[in-house]
Amino acid sequence: MNLRGIVAVAGKPGLWKAIAQNKNGFILESIDEHKTKLVANLNTAKIAALDEITIFGYDDDIKLTDVLERMKAVKSIPEAKADGRTLRELFLEVAPDHDTEKVYASDMKKIVGWFHILKDLPEFEEATPAAETQEEEEEQAKEPIAEEVKESRPAKKSKATEEPAAPKAKKK
Repeated sequence: MNLRGIVAVAGKPGLWKAIAQNKNGFILESIDEHKTKLVANLNTAKIAALDEITIFGYDDDIKLTDVLERMKAVKSIPEAKADGRTLRELFLEVAPDHDTEKVYASDMKKIVGWFHILKDLPEFEEATPAAETQEEEEEQAKEPIAEEVKESRPAKKSKATEEPAAPKAKKK
């Protein structure tokens, strides 16, 4: 799942895609049928990239991308407005080691709402760019290392072949 460039903005509903950057912040476009544009100033707007969000866990924090990936496998995802008990059951299935005291029902509603927005996007089915580069690096590591390749460098000039420097003028 490729969530690079998709962000949540505090105080604004839905999800946004970063389409450009200016000196003060980002130009964002909503991920819905309206395609509303917004200029988010870095000094005032709180922007959270979805690929960097984590959920509180008992041992380690759980990446949002991992939770959303597991939600793909679940047959029926409740609506975001479902009651807290239903959402907690879902989260015990998709993130069994989440901290039940620190992850509130409002957090779960937000994540389920994001899932319903993202599930229809083509980026949701793409592999992450980091995973692709990691696979390429692993393939390159398996290939035998080639012997040193001689680099072609221009030959250094010797002092005998250099032109003599112009005499310096004396100061009075």
